Amino acid sequence: MSIINEDEVLKIYKSIGALLEGHFILSSGLHSRMYLQSALVFSNAKVAESLCKNLAEKIKNFIDINLIDLIVSPAMGGVIVGYELSRHLDKTNIFAERKDGVFNIRRGFKINAGSKVLVVEDIVTTGKSSLECFKCIKDLGGEIIAEAALINRGGDSVNLGVPLVTLANLNIPNYEEDNLPVDLIDIPAVKPGSRPGK
Repeated sequence: MSIINEDEVLKIYKSIGALLEGHFILSSGLHSRMYLQSALVFSNAKVAESLCKNLAEKIKNFIDINLIDLIVSPAMGGVIVGYELSRHLDKTNIFAERKDGVFNIRRGFKINAGSKVLVVEDIVTTGKSSLECFKCIKDLGGEIIAEAALINRGGDSVNLGVPLVTLANLNIPNYEEDNLPVDLIDIPAVKPGSRPGK
């Protein structure tokens, strides 16, 4: 199978209206001119399956999947990607969710001590959410062997300490609220994500 390239991934996001331009406040609290709304991609089951199948193939090229015991996705964004990857990689998947702002494993899910974990997100921006999920997994005795995501929008600035496998690696600028570029200052900011910005 020939894996789709970065341009094709962005073309899919644009065709569905999932690549938004304007002034956005991200979950991290940072501001950006661009927002990737994966929920719109996931609303089309065939497109979501195709993207995730491509990501699964790319993972197989980078990681010995026999080392993976479990896929863990931070809710909300990673849940569908984690489910789809579990189908294509034939692995069990669970998700971590925030309770009082901290990731926890709930709903009867378990991470056994020594389990080798692939963490799965839809979009990585700064990696902060991923690292918070890593802590939850490590506290339960799991070992993170890699992370996978459809898109890394943080580019070279993201360092998770483990391999990061993505279909697209972008360098989209993000800004602190008190350091906005002139063209963004007069555009009203919106928060399109699944959790409130900081």
